[in-house]
Amino acid sequence: MRKIKYKKGRKLQHITLEYTGSHKEHETEMQLFVYDDADVVEYDKFTVLALNSCFDYTKNNWLNIHGLNDINLIKTLGANFKLDDFLLADILNTTKRTKLEEQSDVLFFNIKSLLPSEYSDNISVEQISFIVKDGILISFQEKRSDFFTHIRERLRTHAGIVRTKKVDYLLYLLLDAVMENFYITLEDEEDKVEDLINLTKKDAKPIILEKIENHRDNLNFLKRSIVPLRDSLYYLKTKKDDDDDNGLIQKETFNFFIRLHQKSLELLEQIESDMSSLESASNFYFSEQSRKMNEIMKTLTIISAIFIPLTFIVGVYGMNFENMPELKTQNGYFITMISMFFLVIALIIYFKKRRWF
Repeated sequence: MRKIKYKKGRKLQHITLEYTGSHKEHETEMQLFVYDDADVVEYDKFTVLALNSCFDYTKNNWLNIHGLNDINLIKTLGANFKLDDFLLADILNTTKRTKLEEQSDVLFFNIKSLLPSEYSDNISVEQISFIVKDGILISFQEKRSDFFTHIRERLRTHAGIVRTKKVDYLLYLLLDAVMENFYITLEDEEDKVEDLINLTKKDAKPIILEKIENHRDNLNFLKRSIVPLRDSLYYLKTKKDDDDDNGLIQKETFNFFIRLHQKSLELLEQIESDMSSLESASNFYFSEQSRKMNEIMKTLTIISAIFIPLTFIVGVYGMNFENMPELKTQNGYFITMISMFFLVIALIIYFKKRRWF
């Protein structure tokens, strides 16, 4: 799957309702959970016409949308829940950064879910958006996935406290599940970086530098995805003492969002550490290249130093002057060759003693 970068996104008007993601082949489906402490009712693959008859506004309602290709359905949902077109445009435009927006009776949150690609070093990206109203949570996913399978099971089996809480606690669980994908992606990157560092120490080939840059891009992409999430969670953290219990997020639930903020800080710290490791691998690569070049230059220099006196001797006896007594010596050729041989041996012994090679 392709790696999405914010700066590559096609520019749209703020209220243009057009899905900009890459999962255009996925059909739009809806799933609804209506629950409280006593009971849970699940509706799967129902139509928008049956929406109002399925909702129970005296209980908690979680509507999950898979696929964002049906623009008319998104518009109908917006009209039904009185969502303005700016929010719908942010849901459909997957190039937007993570953001938190609070209106009078609506809390909007979107986040990038990242997972390592199975057959490449790239990162697969999916945007997930959340709308919170009084007793209602609507989640929008680009495709059907298993991010929230364990949360659905907790609702069905009454495991934990999710059915005793309001939808703000469910939002916390959903965000926590998405953030777990960050840990999975970061762990996968760390394993690949560790293998890359070990490979660099064994044989620093040019392809390794390309891989280093690719993983540096991945870590930067992770960082760009987490920083706005950290800022949004910090905003919720600062609201803890300002809101009363009649808000969309209960005071007792703020502590859970503070945990998510702490997780985002831990992720960013780990990314910085991994970036430092990559920088060390890059420096080691260039150091190894310099060392190899120095070894080559040293070898060539030694060879040149050995042949300089031999070239001098050959040059002297190649000048072809008439009055050169050595030229008429019967064994002059053999004497000269033997002398040159011992000269080479003497130079090699000298270089060895000086530890030049």
